Amino acid sequence: MTRVELPRGMVRAPSVDPIHDGYMPGFGNDFETEALPGALPQGMNSPQKCAYGLYGEQLSGTAFTAPAHRNERTWCYRIRPSVKHSGRYTKINLPYWKTAPHVDPDVVSLGQYRWDPVPHAEQPMTWLTGMRTMTTAGDVNTQIGMASHIYLVTHSMEDSYFYSADSELLVVPQEGRLRFCTELGVLDLAPQEIAILPRGLVYRVEVLDGPCRGFVCENYGQTFDLPDRGPIGANCMANRRDFKTPVAAFEDRETASTLTIKWCGQFHETALGHSPLDVVAWHGNYCPVKYDLTTYCPVGAVLFDHPDPSIFTVLTAPSGVAGTANIDFVLFRERWMVAENTFRPPWYHKNVMSELMGNIYGQYDAKPQGFVPGGMSLHNMMLPHGPDRDAFEGASNAELAPHKLDNTMSFMFETRFPQHLTRFAAKEAPLQDNYIDCWDSLEKKFDGTPGKK
Repeated sequence: MTRVELPRGMVRAPSVDPIHDGYMPGFGNDFETEALPGALPQGMNSPQKCAYGLYGEQLSGTAFTAPAHRNERTWCYRIRPSVKHSGRYTKINLPYWKTAPHVDPDVVSLGQYRWDPVPHAEQPMTWLTGMRTMTTAGDVNTQIGMASHIYLVTHSMEDSYFYSADSELLVVPQEGRLRFCTELGVLDLAPQEIAILPRGLVYRVEVLDGPCRGFVCENYGQTFDLPDRGPIGANCMANRRDFKTPVAAFEDRETASTLTIKWCGQFHETALGHSPLDVVAWHGNYCPVKYDLTTYCPVGAVLFDHPDPSIFTVLTAPSGVAGTANIDFVLFRERWMVAENTFRPPWYHKNVMSELMGNIYGQYDAKPQGFVPGGMSLHNMMLPHGPDRDAFEGASNAELAPHKLDNTMSFMFETRFPQHLTRFAAKEAPLQDNYIDCWDSLEKKFDGTPGKK
């Protein structure tokens, strides 16, 4: 793993493990980390006086009384309490970042849609000004549903900070490298990795290698977790040890700064005289995390038939309905295809879930033409979709020898809610007007002759 070099003036916990320099392995763990020796209290959370004159403060991602397996909180020991990072707020406008419920009466969301990569703009873009919402679903006010975004970032945020009170963000880079300087440590993120930024976590986004483009799933509901493996057992798919959480790092800088908060779909800004990234030590299980998608171990059919795409779930955010996710994050990566007497690509279907797909690199087996890296597609709930003619004919007539599906990495944000297109997605993003025509050349092959295939 590449060593994480910190921004100037940031102090980080000394690494004791050169294999995971700057990170702690695990998902959902109770971590503890300190950037200064003795800064973290032992045996209690709220001592009468904290070391180094720090303030103790709890960041709760769930209700205090949430069941133990869903209870998420982190104790922070910081230079200033967060109330010193909050002042009088001024409402600001980020017109391209939309929040559900958002239904534009002039936009038709019923349909099968596909987009080419959203091009980079000529003007400078930061994490906030470069966010482009494609779809929204559910209702942020009742904390259900999601939004999907494209980010276009060319410039760092400098002395500007952000947090969302509405959601946690799942970040999927496609191009360029970003750094997330957060209250709880530093995450460097590149294509073929993902990151989860918890609701309420303050951070600044820097460009390491730009321009940067990628996808964001904004989760209004319960936090992402690993799916239950059921009879698969304890291993494969995404393993907890491959997730990485940053060690403690802090800034002690007296400088004019701004903090932007997203709250119920509106954006507000407050002025600060210092950096809010001042957590010197912390312990808990509510924290940012990143994951290398190349460590995902896919499971599939080894004799016949094609399992449901849910077999490729990396992360799931549960809903109130058992087995029906608020969001599933699903990964289609390189794998061997070996099933006998089987149509191997994804089959034709209609689904109660709405599926938004993105291409990180390579070709997707059900759509070998037109679905390009950086592009997206949307198949909304109960709308039929499946392979185009070339994919169908090729898979129907291929010699069924073992075949390595190579040079491919696509993903899906799947939700139980209908996804509504924004005006940007419908009018400004590079929509492929002819996508719906990819099924026009499918032929009627029916022959009622008994026994004929």
